Amino acid sequence: MNTDQAFNLLMDAGVPENNSIQTVRRWLREGKIKYDGNSNRKAEYIIDDTDYVIELLKDAGVADSIGIQTVTHWLREGKIKYDGTRNRNTGYMIDETVSKLLTNNRTNQNKDDIIHQLKLKIKAQDEHIEVIEELHEAASKILILQRDKLNQELIFLQNEKNRLKNETIDLLKENIQLRDELIKLKDKRFTENIYDNDNIHSTTQSEDYRRKLGLSKKASNKELLAGYKDLLKSAHPDRGGNAKTFQYIKTDYDTFRNSIKD
Repeated sequence: MNTDQAFNLLMDAGVPENNSIQTVRRWLREGKIKYDGNSNRKAEYIIDDTDYVIELLKDAGVADSIGIQTVTHWLREGKIKYDGTRNRNTGYMIDETVSKLLTNNRTNQNKDDIIHQLKLKIKAQDEHIEVIEELHEAASKILILQRDKLNQELIFLQNEKNRLKNETIDLLKENIQLRDELIKLKDKRFTENIYDNDNIHSTTQSEDYRRKLGLSKKASNKELLAGYKDLLKSAHPDRGGNAKTFQYIKTDYDTFRNSIKD
């Protein structure tokens, strides 16, 4: 049987065209049919082995009942023939020709062919499964590597976060210490510049007030009052100043202001 005849047989049996083409190609690779190079499909052909036709139809996925009807139809049209040289006892009593055509059991050769085809299919499925397993294993390795890399990055980021947090705490502590030292220096400056030897009532002379405020000897009383007001604002407890220092400055301020009034 050539490829054109095989294709026509499958189409007559109701096999879809795409499936018929794939089946013919497979039969050609397996050596079940031959290719004679004639592109013109012949409408009439003679196949003298009905069992072979039934096996081909079954291999193409055609049901037994449809295969029997198709073979009977081909016999009537003369596209295949039965030579009557084999004993074929079947359970199908369709007509006299079919009763001669069908066999109750497949020959050992046909069984071997079926077993061979099944082995080929199993082998192909095993190879397919093996490829899928290899792909799955490769994908799993990639995912594991990506997960490990992500975990390492998370650990690094957490360590960096902790480091920055510790540095921030250290900076805050240092800032508080510097602020405290600045306040102490400011209080000390006020005490040293304004009050010599802790004697806050030692003199009320204008030159001493100018010296305490760091003003020139030519500074006016108005400038002295303005200087004291600035000191009072800076040393006020509400602005972070020392209450004792504020009270010393206010006493001098009041004394100086009263001396001007007198």
